[in-house]
Amino acid sequence: MATPESQPIVHNQVTVLDALRSPRLLSREILAGMVTTLALIPEVISFSIVAGVDPMVSLVASIVLTITMSVLGGRPGVITAAAGSVALVIAPLVHEYGVQYVLPTVVLAGIIQIVFGFAGLARLMRFIPRSVMTGFVNALGILIFTAQVPHILNVPWLAYVLFALTLAIIFLVPRFTTVVPSPLVAIIIVTAVVIIAGLAVPNVSDEGSLTGSLPGITPFVVPWDLATLQLIWPTALSVAFVGLMETLLTAKLVDEMTETPSHKGRESWALGVSNILGAFYGGIAGCAMIGQTVLNVKTGRARTRISTAVAGLFLLALVTGLSTVMEQIPMVALAAVMMVVAITTVDWHSVKPSTLKRMPLPETTVMVVTVTVVVLTNNLATGVIVGVVLAMVLFARRVAHVIIVRRTVAADGAVAHYEISGPLFFGSSNDLVDKFSYSQDPGRVTIDLSRAQIWDASSVAALDSIESKYNSHDVTVSIEGLDERSTGFHRRLTGLFNT
Repeated sequence: MATPESQPIVHNQVTVLDALRSPRLLSREILAGMVTTLALIPEVISFSIVAGVDPMVSLVASIVLTITMSVLGGRPGVITAAAGSVALVIAPLVHEYGVQYVLPTVVLAGIIQIVFGFAGLARLMRFIPRSVMTGFVNALGILIFTAQVPHILNVPWLAYVLFALTLAIIFLVPRFTTVVPSPLVAIIIVTAVVIIAGLAVPNVSDEGSLTGSLPGITPFVVPWDLATLQLIWPTALSVAFVGLMETLLTAKLVDEMTETPSHKGRESWALGVSNILGAFYGGIAGCAMIGQTVLNVKTGRARTRISTAVAGLFLLALVTGLSTVMEQIPMVALAAVMMVVAITTVDWHSVKPSTLKRMPLPETTVMVVTVTVVVLTNNLATGVIVGVVLAMVLFARRVAHVIIVRRTVAADGAVAHYEISGPLFFGSSNDLVDKFSYSQDPGRVTIDLSRAQIWDASSVAALDSIESKYNSHDVTVSIEGLDERSTGFHRRLTGLFNT
């Protein structure tokens, strides 16, 4: 049977050709890309300041990343740009050794991502439990919302009027038309009001100056030798895996939103290619922008590569030809848009009392811990890793207690029969040795594993230990009922642990 990884196209997948044939779908894709770009700009600029690079470096890299991923990526609709998570990872290197080490670091990170993608390691995403994904989504909503709060604090009172006007337009426009995304209408109207009335409120230019010119090819000014490699590889590894994790989690989130599969391996190596190109023309790495992707897919209802291509091309137009207009967009308008996105991103059903009452406690615990770690560290990747590890521990603890051992003795008392039910692995098999009555059993013992499976070396070692204990009591043991896979596994490893 074909899997989503091997057959990424299904009947409800909207293709680029479908959009090009339908004016309605095409306009929806174009408008979604445009409104996403407007929400992307202030974040990219602020992240460039965190990373210690010029805002134009991050903007140009974002153009390259977005356009390249719109062609090569395995998940249509995902917005890829210079992201905060990557900025946080690369900032210490820039501050300590200088911006000239960004290029080799990003190139190395890109190579790692390409290898990751072609090696098929993206399939590891299937091991992320739903409780972790729910925590990831809820934490994402919280982070998006809290990131906008500074833009509405300690601002002129007129900014609050513009904030309220933006929200009113966002919620009222859909009652009259859904042809144009209401966030785009709100940003255009509020920006026009500010320009025409000459209002003095914080705007995009306050986040960083825009020169309106492209920087060109990034020069390679450090030697590509062992010393440089030793300096950059820890940061490159972090950039690679933080970018991969956020990109693949975002792709999986979009899969669920659109009910369509995607090719995670392709998304991985395409991210590596995009980062290398962005490094040589721009200079900084990036990954999926989760908030902007949700805005593109959920609010803008984009479904194809057209929206992401438009986002990149529109960003290019704004940076080169419309930078003076872009600088005057009020930050409160963009903050209002992203706050609405944040509220709609949270899975409110997952935190309803009725849902929490029915949900198993370990599942709820994993979700809450994931959210808490993400919010405290401001790092989605860290929260997901902690959530996955906790889910594994709780799962292992649960299944460790599902092993059932039943003992029966033949009517003539000559044979003791043990029937074991459940999966045998390191968590469950460690206590297995204590389930047998070695000194009380007769001269023959059979262990029936027809309702059990051997999953690791710990289980084989436990069975070997049981046989050794019986042998010390001159009892003959026979193991029976193993399936073909478990039989081969047991035959290959038995005896290795008693030498």
